[in-house]
Amino acid sequence: MGLLAGEMGSGGFNFPSNFNIPQQGGSSRHFVNPLTDRFPQIDPAILAGVIATLVVTGFILAIVLLYVSSVMRFILFDSVLAKDCHIRQGWSRRTGPGWRYFWWQLGYMMVVLGGLAVFVGIPAAFAYALGWFSQPGEHALGLVLGGIALFFVMFAVFVVTAVVHVLTKDFVVPQMALEGIGAIEGWRRLWPMIKAEKGGYAGYIGMKIALAIGAGIVIGIASLILGLIIAIPTVALTLVAVLTGKSVGLTWNVFTITVAVVVGSILFAAFMYLVGLIAVPAIVFFPAYSIYFFAARYRPLGMVLYPPSAAAGPASEGGPPPEPPPLSLTPEPIG
Repeated sequence: MGLLAGEMGSGGFNFPSNFNIPQQGGSSRHFVNPLTDRFPQIDPAILAGVIATLVVTGFILAIVLLYVSSVMRFILFDSVLAKDCHIRQGWSRRTGPGWRYFWWQLGYMMVVLGGLAVFVGIPAAFAYALGWFSQPGEHALGLVLGGIALFFVMFAVFVVTAVVHVLTKDFVVPQMALEGIGAIEGWRRLWPMIKAEKGGYAGYIGMKIALAIGAGIVIGIASLILGLIIAIPTVALTLVAVLTGKSVGLTWNVFTITVAVVVGSILFAAFMYLVGLIAVPAIVFFPAYSIYFFAARYRPLGMVLYPPSAAAGPASEGGPPPEPPPLSLTPEPIG
């Protein structure tokens, strides 16, 4: 759930980018030339169709994962708040807010990509119109200075994009979850809070960056150790399997390659599952940190986190939030 909700960042794992298939005796030209000779004979229409299919499939998969991440963000919020996790029930209850958050993320992504296109495209078009790319040696100083300026602009865009994303998932999502509002309305309410307490929110961002760096280092070291524990016996068993298969006359064909891919996929899935277990404390801590920080500044969340006792008497009249999280203690109506 934390992985799908986007709370679990990448650990910086680097996997091998190539795999050398054992060759039998003879010159390597017998293995390479047939592929290079056949590749130009592929029908361009078929090749274009395959590429287009891969692009469309990747785009659809990215959209689906973005929607799943949007709904899972609310399920993670409910789970941390209630200290209990029910994905099936949470999914049926949070599709509405998840859909609204999905459209926000999709629109925000389009805005960011459009901004990058403008920041990169306009300077590139300007440099191209001046002929800097056709004769780069004569315009080396301009290209270097332009590249440095573009780097700082891109860095600023990256920082602003990251901050807006973090503030949205940490402080706008709780408003959407508890009051059923949209992301734009949530930002309209959040912005006055930020302006009234700039230091507090700036300190929150700084502390979260420091904690994220520390958690990333710890999880990265633990994942590296786990990877070595899995990789050493895997490599040994792979060598035994290859040598055994070679001794009985097995070669790389459709069957053996399929078996290798299936086994590798199973090992990769098991590795990611174990890394996910290692990252569970961080996945739970960071949403909890944002919840406790925002509860002191957002009354509906504070009443859910610290419900008034029954002895305090009835709360003021008013309607309850449209979609409260599945907690054992329901917040009192908010006036």
